[in-house]
Amino acid sequence: MKFRGKIIDIACLNHFTRVITTISKLTKMCVLRLTPDNLFFVLSGKVANGGVSMWCELSQANFFDEYQMEGVSSEDNEICLEVTPENLSRALKTVQSAKSVKVKLTKKHCPCLTIAAELPTLSSVSRVVTHDVPVDVIPRRLWHEFKEPSMPDFDVSIYLPPLKIMKNVVDRMKNLSNFLVIEANLNGEMNLKIETDLVSVTTHFKDLGNPPWGDDASQGGGPSQSRDPEAMAEAKVDIRKLQQFLMGQQVNPSKAMCNIVHQRVVHLILLHEDVSLQYFIPAVA
Repeated sequence: MKFRGKIIDIACLNHFTRVITTISKLTKMCVLRLTPDNLFFVLSGKVANGGVSMWCELSQANFFDEYQMEGVSSEDNEICLEVTPENLSRALKTVQSAKSVKVKLTKKHCPCLTIAAELPTLSSVSRVVTHDVPVDVIPRRLWHEFKEPSMPDFDVSIYLPPLKIMKNVVDRMKNLSNFLVIEANLNGEMNLKIETDLVSVTTHFKDLGNPPWGDDASQGGGPSQSRDPEAMAEAKVDIRKLQQFLMGQQVNPSKAMCNIVHQRVVHLILLHEDVSLQYFIPAVA
């Protein structure tokens, strides 16, 4: 098993750091899957993390100037590592002005992702700063737990309002309730609602638009055309999990979407050129 990559472009380094920082806000631990073409950050929906799951996909060619990896075997040309994204984010944040950054899988006192940055210097002597981020190698027999989640057979798919506005709304609602109902329809309308014994608050968004797959019949995983465009699909979720997702956003997505499986799951998708992030929040009864 071997992995080494090198980032020279400072814009790529900054972008890569923002992605890792976003992930670190969503989970304390996750799995990094390395393949010849992609890097995946995966959190599988275990009860231990409240059933939340995450799938973040990056194309290595859009970040790394050099990228070499040899997997477990020629048939299984992958490497799976358990990482603490916060540690990775901290290491990368300290080397933002570097001339180049190398990331390498090494064996120190334990397996590590070693980040070695060549810093700018006024003299001819190069300065290299090294960070060792401990990782755990995940055995082949457990890889099946970290495959891409299938697209749920959703009832409604809708574009999200600007994430900053949505975050401000959710932050205020969190002071009033632990749970929030997200509801949306195929008419581009979305509501965020909380209801307690003392208060009922609803924020309405309209003209958001619905992603094109919503126009297909349901064989594509999308809602069928027979669904009443005004009919709301809803899911009640833990407001902290939604807030966590909105707080961590540093990716500045070009598209942000929400799929709702009525009373079962909220599936959030962020797309930005070379990065896609999916986040699944289970509904509560």
